[in-house]
Amino acid sequence: MSNSEISPDEQFELHDGARQLPRLGPGRAAMWLLAKLLSRLVRNGHLTVIDPCCGTWRFGGGDGPAVSVRLTDKALPAQLLANPSLALGEAYMDGTLRIETGSLRDLLSICMADLDAVDALPGKRIRQGLDAFLSRRLHHNPINRARCNVAHHYDLSTELYDLFLDADRQYSCAYFATGNETLDEAQALKKRHIAAKLLLRPGLDVLDIGSGWGGLALELAQQHQARVTGLSLSTEQIVAARASATQSGLSEQVAFKLRDYRQEKGQYDRVVSVGMFEHVGRSGFDDYFSTIRRVLKQDGVALVHAIGTMAPKGGSDAWIRKYIFPGGYLPSLSETISAAERSGLWVTDVEVLRLHYAETLRHWSERFAAERGTARRLYDERFCRIWEFYLAVCEMAFRHGRLMVFQLQLAKRRDTVPLTRNYIADAEADHHCHIRALGKQIGRAR
Repeated sequence: MSNSEISPDEQFELHDGARQLPRLGPGRAAMWLLAKLLSRLVRNGHLTVIDPCCGTWRFGGGDGPAVSVRLTDKALPAQLLANPSLALGEAYMDGTLRIETGSLRDLLSICMADLDAVDALPGKRIRQGLDAFLSRRLHHNPINRARCNVAHHYDLSTELYDLFLDADRQYSCAYFATGNETLDEAQALKKRHIAAKLLLRPGLDVLDIGSGWGGLALELAQQHQARVTGLSLSTEQIVAARASATQSGLSEQVAFKLRDYRQEKGQYDRVVSVGMFEHVGRSGFDDYFSTIRRVLKQDGVALVHAIGTMAPKGGSDAWIRKYIFPGGYLPSLSETISAAERSGLWVTDVEVLRLHYAETLRHWSERFAAERGTARRLYDERFCRIWEFYLAVCEMAFRHGRLMVFQLQLAKRRDTVPLTRNYIADAEADHHCHIRALGKQIGRAR
């Protein structure tokens, strides 16, 4: 193994033209096989692994971060081979994988820079086949199950989310026009970008499916004089959103309802859904887009902003599904568009945001790290490790893997939106000028 360093007892030997491991027990054999994988996987940076028997293995070369980890459980090498994502996440959160030098983000960057090598593992193909077989059960989310799934993640303390989100509590991909924006600036740009695609004008009725803590709904009401109805299944979010509406003096203009989108009966000029489609599940695609079509007026416009995967078919990560987003399913763009078209909606605009979420998650990780002590007081050490891993592994999946964010603009009629996309930039520029003028007025008043 040219780029690893092992003791003489760990060297394999050749017998009758086949490689044998005559002196290795099952645990040592698993470590040897894991080392073979890491020798192919680690190309940028330097990774040192101290195994449960105190053997030292070194991988990588060239530029990049240097990380050293210690494995303390003899079963861990075999678990990492069988299910790398689940085992790595559980080992970090349980402390059986300890980072001795470097950071978790550096470790994940090293290990996820070449995901094709991981995908080539036989165990990966077996798990993908099993997931496909169990897909309907894993990703089927009727209303009762959807409510439980939402509570698992979104009914955590709002104080926790305040530790790492922007001031408006936008818990979705920000929009980095240059890459140099602060998190708050990029989230403001995201809201502006979505508003431009909705072609808003005063007096329109807007439905916000998955309204979160209400930031987008309040923005559409305040800046664009829309009447907004926000839907969420999270009790914590609804309470916080209603409080924000009252504080902003918008309670008469914005209503937040604890309701599943499939139960909505109203008619709306505009429908917006940000970070919600990922929770629908593949079996729910047709209901989702049929609902949008049903509640959308004949000349209405809808905007769906969601995480997707650059693959023929979507899916979910085992660790994320188990600990973060039960029932979650990240769709491919192709199967999403097919479902929208089956509902009878026109896809009038598509935009793919590739690295925007990687930058968003970097900001979240850094903010969470800065407030880790508070998070530990709110929950405990294991919870902090879970969230550290969640934010970091998602960042690297967007930075090195197949994940991206897409925005689909939808309409019932082909002629609802202008012939070209110029109106998007024009609306954003007008909004920017309005904000600058407002700022000057406030400055003169002071």
